Amino acid sequence: MSVENKGRVLIIAGSDSGGGAGIQADIKTVAALGGFAMTAVTAVTVQNTLGVSNVHAVPADIVREQIEAVMGDLGADVWKLGMLGAAAHVRAVTEAWYAVGHGVPLVLDPVMVAKGGAALLAQEAVAVIRDELMPVAAIVTPNAPEAEALTGVPVRDLDGQINAAEILVEKIGAFTALVKGGHIEGDTVRDVLLTNEGYRVFESPRIHTRATHGTGCTLASAIAAHMALGAGIEAAVENARIYLMEAIRAAPGFGQGHQPLGHNWRLVRR
Repeated sequence: MSVENKGRVLIIAGSDSGGGAGIQADIKTVAALGGFAMTAVTAVTVQNTLGVSNVHAVPADIVREQIEAVMGDLGADVWKLGMLGAAAHVRAVTEAWYAVGHGVPLVLDPVMVAKGGAALLAQEAVAVIRDELMPVAAIVTPNAPEAEALTGVPVRDLDGQINAAEILVEKIGAFTALVKGGHIEGDTVRDVLLTNEGYRVFESPRIHTRATHGTGCTLASAIAAHMALGAGIEAAVENARIYLMEAIRAAPGFGQGHQPLGHNWRLVRR
């Protein structure tokens, strides 16, 4: 590990009372991979594996103050952005990055809908994420529906993923894009990574399971953790996918709906 990369990840996201997604999954992932997790909570959600029943947004100025408190003392090697909620929160995060985090890589997971279908991002916030936050992101990690919402093109197959990735990088301005394929039907899951060196398509057999709650949060946090520990973006994505697949396989089977992952699989297997 270099002096510059100390494994510090500032997680800016919502809380999941069920522990499967949001900042709970983020913290578990960063810790499991040897990083140090800090948080700026954007919202408190009332949820379990069956769905989200209520959301209480944290005031945008408090979100910014949390960020400033962390950056003014501990610092961060990477910011991981998850559920931001409203346009005011997106702007608060963007302004805070320019003020106290400029130069720190952003891993942006544009969370829009919970696994159970509840909306987690206001419609007016989508444009703000696309126009103000994505152009400063080191990597953006949308699933297929999120990529469609951000780009306006259908993402139903590999060609759609590639097309969306091109728009995210070449037109919207993200440095790199990972367009995930978990929502696309088929026995093989394909994730398309577009960097300044070209495309890479990651493939893995689909794991047929109910343990899918928090997969997007977990993958983005694993990418952030590896980057914070000094890995390049492509290596971080590759290693994060490996961690995610094992976490799915190690799921503890809790809950009656979309079940959480086994984030501590490395400890369990010792």
